[in-house]
Amino acid sequence: MSSVIIVHYKVKPGFEERVAHSLARMVEPTRAEPGNLAYNVCRSPRDPAVFAIYEEYVDAAAVTAHASSDYFEHWLKKETLPYLEERWRHDLVAL
Repeated sequence: MSSVIIVHYKVKPGFEERVAHSLARMVEPTRAEPGNLAYNVCRSPRDPAVFAIYEEYVDAAAVTAHASSDYFEHWLKKETLPYLEERWRHDLVAL
């Protein structure tokens, strides 16, 4: 059963482009992970401060591997999360 994560971000004013750049840097290396099935970063066309990420991995171990990667540590923890007003994360399993 695959693991799915859906995350919603609301960025602090003035940091929208910085976060967009950081999230874009996560796409290629994440999609190249052996356990990754999907990784899509989306941005609201009506509010440039709102982002959503859809992630799917073969299993929970692949999620753990992703979260321990160097690029996750840098681009997400250091270059994205400090600039958020709000964050919602949904951990799911595919039916």
